[in-house]
Amino acid sequence: MDEKTIKEKELSARLLEEIKSLTAGREHPLRLMEVCGTHTVSIFRAGLRQLLPTGVELVSGPGCPVCVTPDGYMDAAIAYAGMEDVIVATFGDMLKVPGSSSSLAEAAARGGDVRIVYSPMDALTIAKENPEKKVVFLAVGFETTAPTAAAAVLTAEQEDVGNFFLLPAQKLVPPAIRALLADEDARIDGFILPGHVAVVTGSDAFSFLPTEYRLPGVVAGFSPTELLRGIYRLVRQVAAGEARIENEYKSVVRPEGNPAAQKMMKQVYETCAAEWRGLGKIPDSGLCLREPYRRFDFSAVRPLDLPPAPPKKSGCRCGEVLQGKILPKECRLFGTACVPEHPAGPCMVSAEGVCAAWHKYGGGVFQYD
Repeated sequence: MDEKTIKEKELSARLLEEIKSLTAGREHPLRLMEVCGTHTVSIFRAGLRQLLPTGVELVSGPGCPVCVTPDGYMDAAIAYAGMEDVIVATFGDMLKVPGSSSSLAEAAARGGDVRIVYSPMDALTIAKENPEKKVVFLAVGFETTAPTAAAAVLTAEQEDVGNFFLLPAQKLVPPAIRALLADEDARIDGFILPGHVAVVTGSDAFSFLPTEYRLPGVVAGFSPTELLRGIYRLVRQVAAGEARIENEYKSVVRPEGNPAAQKMMKQVYETCAAEWRGLGKIPDSGLCLREPYRRFDFSAVRPLDLPPAPPKKSGCRCGEVLQGKILPKECRLFGTACVPEHPAGPCMVSAEGVCAAWHKYGGGVFQYD
């Protein structure tokens, strides 16, 4: 074991002891919510839930963009995939996300042209190589990926690529946190804030938590030790009756964020209401293309007349999981009718989904990378 790993183990042991001391004697455990899919996976992979004292409970919020994508969006994507002159380009974890009655994987099996890409620029390349087709990139993500989709739109405009489009579904994290806290049943004592999102937004974007809700938040990194440091700082604030935003990811996160990425987003997008699975429609939580770039929005270029997505009867409780109201194991489908090979809902589809993480790492033990 190298010296760095030994030091991390020693630090982690001290942090756990401090957390235990600060939460000893509490009548109810502190409920701390992470709102980042990568944090969710990292927490499970490291086995942090098993290590933390009973005075701390970790719950997962709507931090997986695939998981919060509603049925109606998937129904539109599936409909476009069935059109002869359309190529749908998407990240791979969207393939099995269920719509009202089908999925993109099933649309591809029926002959639809659905292609996996690793970035919006890959979709733009496909558009250049297939000028006779309309190439539609499924723009799903949070502030982390929105700038890259915006860059693809600006490049398509500059290079006059007229067959490249987005099907926008980008969402903003701060309005979702506000929506969670507006629920009178929510009981959250602090937030482990998303490191990747904060790279773009800056830590100041979450200053509303202490000023409006008297809740602490800590921007955290992704290693086990970084997460424990974030949890310790949250617990320490609560124990002291304090509430502020702290940055435990200073190597890449600044208070003001990334001005260049923000400028690009502001140029291409404007905020709009967006539908979130489990949270409903949240004002100003989505990113829609501004009027000068509306021609790149395929839903505006070729609108669909689809019926509203009917209520699901599968029994999937993904929406409640995303709000931190239940744990995945409390859903009767979890691990039986709903597994990664045959998911009943999006929380089991994505690698960053909380149900997928519970299924894969629920019994994990602490690891140092």
